[in-house]
This record gives sequence, structure tokens and C-alpha cells, in this order.
Amino acid sequence: MEDLSVGKVATTNVLGWLNETLEPARFADYCPNGLQVQGKPSISRVLTGVTASLALIEAAIQTQADAVLVHHGWFWRGEDPTVRGQKHQRLSKLLANDINLFAYHLPLDAHPLLGNNAQLAWHLGWSVERDSQGEPVTAGPNGLIWFGRPHTDCTLAALSAHIADRLQREPMVIGEPDQLCRRIAWCTGAAQGMFEAAIDAGADVFITGEISEPSAHLARELGVSFISAGHHATERYGVAALGVALQEALGVSVEFLDIDNPA
Repeated sequence: MEDLSVGKVATTNVLGWLNETLEPARFADYCPNGLQVQGKPSISRVLTGVTASLALIEAAIQTQADAVLVHHGWFWRGEDPTVRGQKHQRLSKLLANDINLFAYHLPLDAHPLLGNNAQLAWHLGWSVERDSQGEPVTAGPNGLIWFGRPHTDCTLAALSAHIADRLQREPMVIGEPDQLCRRIAWCTGAAQGMFEAAIDAGADVFITGEISEPSAHLARELGVSFISAGHHATERYGVAALGVALQEALGVSVEFLDIDNPA
């Protein structure tokens, strides 16, 4: 059995902390959450990123990481289960270097402090709307739509400019530039399908990562603005915050690598 020297933590303990923190059993997700690929029995160095891409895996090999921790992992519902092509490239490198892969999808979106929605609000200076127990006011499946106020009472044009400045990405905006944005709703990633739920809940504007063809019509016809700020751009902050918390809790070394993605 490998000696767990100073700075090394059993992989099972890392998994236990992540599961206790994110509570994946509460979510009916589109992929497995937790340890997706088993590697070394102990961990001293973790590389975090948004997606378990080949580039992130190669960076983990180069930095001698024992584990990769991401928001977008593998083995999505409905995907081709055969191990060939892109999947073979990624998996073979991970296995050859005995690197653990941890992935948390919806549980990381929803976490009240470390999650993508919470961290996006903090990064953009938004005030989160809370109930009488101090919990975020939410809507939609798994409570993934959050509500609040922008950093200051502002127009749609000003809100969009602030998002562009903070995320370093020009968003796609549907709506009247001079519309006042008093109550905003948001859900990171590909949540364009939740636009109607945000409208029904009384939002002036809905912010997410992607836009689909019906979104523009809904915005124009119902008078509620829509901002597509980038899937990757809106989901960089949750996994980075989770890594910091993991390092503080267990003492492993954690580094976040932001591999740009224009989508």
C-alpha cells in the first residue's frame, strides 16, 4: 500500500469531501457525478478546469497532477458508448498516467456558495435575491435559475457592457438597449430552455451562456431581454472556487487552468 506522506490525501477522502460538499445524489443529471475515472490511490496535486478536454489532460500530465477536477466530464446520456476517436485519445492518456478524473455537473451549478450561479453573481457584483431563511430564490428544474439585482440599477445596454467587461467576452443581447433591468435572472451554461420559466417568475432580463433560435422570438414578443454571455465564460468560476475550497479543506495543491473556449 502506498505511503500517504505529508501533502498526500487518499483518493477516497477527496471523493468523500467532494460528495459531501456538492451532494450529487440530490440531482437527476445527464452524466455520472463524482469519480468518473479511477487513477492513483492518493492525491497531492489537482488540476481543475471547466472541461475534461485533451488539452487539460495533457496539462495535467505535464504538471504531474494526480487528479483532474472539472465541471464538464464524460459519459453523457445518449452519447456513443464505444471508446474510439476523441474518447480514446482522452481516456488512453488519462489511464496511461494513472490520473483520477472527478466531474460534477448540475451539483456544481447549484451549490449556494461554490456553484457556477453563485460565483457568477459574485464576480459580476450582483445582489442575490434570498428567502426568509437566507437561501437563494430559485426557479426551474433543480432550482437552477437564480434571481437578483445587478450591481447598480441600470439599462440593458449598461448591464451588457458590464458583463462584457467582467467576462472579457462580448455577449449576444436581445432587447431594447434602454430597458431598465431591475430584477435579473440567470443560469450559467446552456440554459436557454429555461427562459420561459424566468419570464414567468417576473424577470426583466435572463442571462445564460447560450442562445437558441426561439430565444430571440420570446424576448422580442414578450418584452423580456435575453443575454447570451458564453457557456464557458459563465462557468469558469465555480470549479475554480471548488478547487480553492478543496485545497483549504484537505491541504492538497490545486491549480485552475482556464483553457479558452469561444462558445
